[in-house]
Amino acid sequence: MNISDLLQSIKNLFQPVPEKQAESRTSDPAPPQTAVTAELELDPAAADDTPPSHAQLHINVGYGLSTGKQRNHNEDAYFTLTTTFTYNENELPVGLYIIADGMGGHRNGEIASELAIRTVAEYVLKEIYSPLMSRDPKPSEYSFQEVFQLAIEEANHEIIQNSYGGGTTLTAVLIVGDQMTIAHVGDSRIYQIDEEGTLEALTRDHSLVKRLQELGQITSDEAAVHPQRNVLYRALGQGEPFEPELISSPRPSSGGLLVCSDGLWSIVPQKTLTEIIQAGLSTQQTCDRLIDAANLAGGPDNISAIYIEFSN
Repeated sequence: MNISDLLQSIKNLFQPVPEKQAESRTSDPAPPQTAVTAELELDPAAADDTPPSHAQLHINVGYGLSTGKQRNHNEDAYFTLTTTFTYNENELPVGLYIIADGMGGHRNGEIASELAIRTVAEYVLKEIYSPLMSRDPKPSEYSFQEVFQLAIEEANHEIIQNSYGGGTTLTAVLIVGDQMTIAHVGDSRIYQIDEEGTLEALTRDHSLVKRLQELGQITSDEAAVHPQRNVLYRALGQGEPFEPELISSPRPSSGGLLVCSDGLWSIVPQKTLTEIIQAGLSTQQTCDRLIDAANLAGGPDNISAIYIEFSN
């Protein structure tokens, strides 16, 4: 679904009901399926007097940031926004979650990560969120992926102009209705988590070592201790042009997502990440435990994490 289609569906909701249609509802208790219901693939109202059942999606979010044990300042930044618009037995969940990891060893990495977050969040909110919540939605010519593409290009330009050599990763996920769109540059990660708590990486690291591993030139064990494991071949602020990784898929109906910097995933084994997530804690407690685990393992880098859980 593109933005234009979704906005038109929302706009249809606010159109006045003609008198003849209103009269027909008096004699016929089964209302017609609205455009919004069709677009969002929600269950149509039952064709009797029984009120339709509606299982609302809950998006619970935990988030956290730590300087770590071996750094004297923090170059990571994150952004979270979670809203739900419920109307006429339908709902429109909207969420935007972003992590940016300023590149250590470069000047003003913390400025680069802040600029990346601010620019991308502003662009997405202006092009997608504000029109969706407007009384008179105005369709956009861009798809969700195209909005992310333009936002990242703008962020890259801002960083080159204003961070004076700084660079950053950027990993973002946008939830709109039943659609999930990911934008990714660098080596922060997004994991999808199934109902059993098993993690699956949805993004690919844009690092030299990961590329060597993909080409079969080194093993995963060699990659873990490689002296150039933190060298990126794709990052914001480090030159033009470059292509972000853009992924669209249906939103998970259950389970969750973990968005995190390499200060978490490269330090804490995936088995430990899974055990913490499977412990049944709240989303905030889970996120706190994940960050604690990275610090207990030595905390050599800044640590940022956003843990998102879907439930009905």
